[in-house]
Amino acid sequence: MKCQACDEAATIHLTDIVNGHKREVHLCQACAEKREILKHQELNLSAILQTVIGQHVGPLTDELARLTCPSCGIKYMEFKAEGRLGCPQDYEVFRAALAPLLQRIHRAERHVGKVPAHVVRNAALQTELMELRQHLRRAVDAEAYEEAARLRDLIRQKESTDEPG
Repeated sequence: MKCQACDEAATIHLTDIVNGHKREVHLCQACAEKREILKHQELNLSAILQTVIGQHVGPLTDELARLTCPSCGIKYMEFKAEGRLGCPQDYEVFRAALAPLLQRIHRAERHVGKVPAHVVRNAALQTELMELRQHLRRAVDAEAYEEAARLRDLIRQKESTDEPG
């Protein structure tokens, strides 16, 4: 993409949304400096996180300041300063602070993620193959080799139809 002021490559890309109208500006470093668009300030992630976290937990801060995770030992104030949790149990320990924060950032408190389409299609087949492998192990342990051979062949047959599509 080229600079909107000259023909150099644009390295600064700004997007402003005012009253629902989106305005994009694409400039090279030199043109951005001429227009004083860039202010030489570093982004302080910790300060940004403290501001966002503080907006949602204001009245609970004293109570939360006393909380410590029994599993990893992180204190709420450490999380607030660093912006990182120590273990999965922290989500329960600091729930009062995290719930509104997650709701604001992700519009949900629970992450559901995505599942690839082929996994959904093959879920029943994978479950069946897992059960057949368990039966095969039991047959081998019981020294029922004819049954084990039949199960092995059945597993191979089902696996050959389970090729990615």
